[in-house]
Amino acid sequence: MSKKINRRRLIGGLATGTAAAAVGTVSAPAYAQGKRRLKMVTTWPKNFPGLGTAPENIAKRVSAMTDGQLEIKIYAAGELVGAFESFDAVSTGTADMYNGAEYYWQGKSAAFNFFTAVPFGMTAQELNAWIDFGGGRQLWESLSAKFNVIAFQSANTGVQMGGWFNKEITSLDDFKGLKIRMPGLGGEVMRRLGAAAVSLPGGEIFPSMKSGAIDASEWVGPWNDLAFGFHQVAKYYYCPGFHEPGAGLSTGVNLEVWQSLSESQREIIRNACAAENASTMSEYNYKNATALNTLVKKHKVQVRSFAPEIMQALKQTSDKVLVEAAAKDPFTAKVFESFKASLANSMEWGALSEEPYTLARRKV
Repeated sequence: MSKKINRRRLIGGLATGTAAAAVGTVSAPAYAQGKRRLKMVTTWPKNFPGLGTAPENIAKRVSAMTDGQLEIKIYAAGELVGAFESFDAVSTGTADMYNGAEYYWQGKSAAFNFFTAVPFGMTAQELNAWIDFGGGRQLWESLSAKFNVIAFQSANTGVQMGGWFNKEITSLDDFKGLKIRMPGLGGEVMRRLGAAAVSLPGGEIFPSMKSGAIDASEWVGPWNDLAFGFHQVAKYYYCPGFHEPGAGLSTGVNLEVWQSLSESQREIIRNACAAENASTMSEYNYKNATALNTLVKKHKVQVRSFAPEIMQALKQTSDKVLVEAAAKDPFTAKVFESFKASLANSMEWGALSEEPYTLARRKV
């Protein structure tokens, strides 16, 4: 009898211990120990649609996939550092991560332009193809590593609009003396045509347009432009955005911070960025169409297309600007050659696929 009692007690004790262990595992999983918080600075206004919400979405994905083990605190432009100081903050370790556009760092290397957008360059799909499969990823990592950073595609606005103007642009003469906000190599194209191009953070565009400090500005497209209320300070809305046919936005990580993460954490960040890159392209495609309808029907915005002779001049000038940018140093030249080869490859296929299909669909 005593043996049976002891046996029952033993079995009961084992069951109780097993249940307790199970409860402990649920309440405090081993991989949730040692929580870590990273600081991400951005070049965008806080919670701004698309641009500003993308880093927030990345942070939420990372937190969810790590069960809160890895948290990312987002700082909008100006909250911790200025918008254009984000790269340096991450490079030096003042911040752990940034979210922005690589062409903002063109003062450090002209090669950075190619990982956001260049005039008459790649669409969003073509940029993905180059970076993911055409050698762009390896070149980008080599470039960023020089500044103690590793960066990833984490959003794309798709084809942008040509910008808002307070007067009609009917000839090349209309660019002369025009004060326009346009960053990257697109801004250099504008300068070659006689405009005074400047680069301003997004939050400074509306007051600059309203005060007359600038006469025109590109930003993104209808969804973001409507949110900023540009229709209140400019009458004419031009297309297409020759300067940014598929603007890739990025998330960068301090290289030492990156190396300190576990392999699973690094993979989670990679996948969170990739997921947001895909999501924003769909979001921009849908919401740009909806916002354009509002701008035209409700706010009576006048949409204009650049005349063929203007587009031709923009293309010719863009070609020269890209060649000169590539000649600045051997590495930029290497990036440019890789970029050109992948673009030519995509265009050859596109000429037989999406291009004729889109034209045929419009004619039906």
